[in-house]
Amino acid sequence: MPRMDFLDLTGAAALTPATDRARRLAEAGARRVLGIAGPPGAGKSTLARWLAEALEGRAALVPMDGFHLAAAELDRLGRADRKGAPDTFDAPGYAALLRRLRDPDPVHPVYAPAFDRALEEPVAGALPVAPDVPLVITEGNYLLTDEGPWAPVRGLLDEVWYVDLDPEVRVRRLVERHVRYGKPPAYARAWVERSDEANARLVERGRDRADVVVRLPS
Repeated sequence: MPRMDFLDLTGAAALTPATDRARRLAEAGARRVLGIAGPPGAGKSTLARWLAEALEGRAALVPMDGFHLAAAELDRLGRADRKGAPDTFDAPGYAALLRRLRDPDPVHPVYAPAFDRALEEPVAGALPVAPDVPLVITEGNYLLTDEGPWAPVRGLLDEVWYVDLDPEVRVRRLVERHVRYGKPPAYARAWVERSDEANARLVERGRDRADVVVRLPS
């Protein structure tokens, strides 16, 4: 097993080690793809956004969440009550996008989907990635999952960072997020305990496949 590095971003100059490492990837020559993995509520989106902003135009952010299946399709499949589980995403579609991003067309941008949390729906073609952007940052739960249609994803990423956070803090943040987007508090907590935490246990099984474990401030 390759050596795993650790980045502690809880200090005063919190982002500097992470930004320096991401910048080295961006300066490696050919386009690189950096994955930010971790369980729901760990801070993946926040870290990925921070890094993209810090690299000032040299990185594009393409979250995995754009490959959520639409609500109508989840209803048809009988999976709406498990939204966020591995089989509620288009994993082969995500892998296909990563392949395109790794080998960009020299002229045309790649358009990636986004996920609108207010609508709770994916939005096609929302994220343009220009051909000359040297680093793509992608974040999501299942980047290190080695089962089923997710298995090819790890091999399409040059590095994967796993975001670690105290479980109590993570669960509290998840409940607050669901409430912020309109769910009643009791429903939000029940959803987190039943659905999000089941997904978290699955995600945590891939931790040892990461190149870096990142500790964020709580």
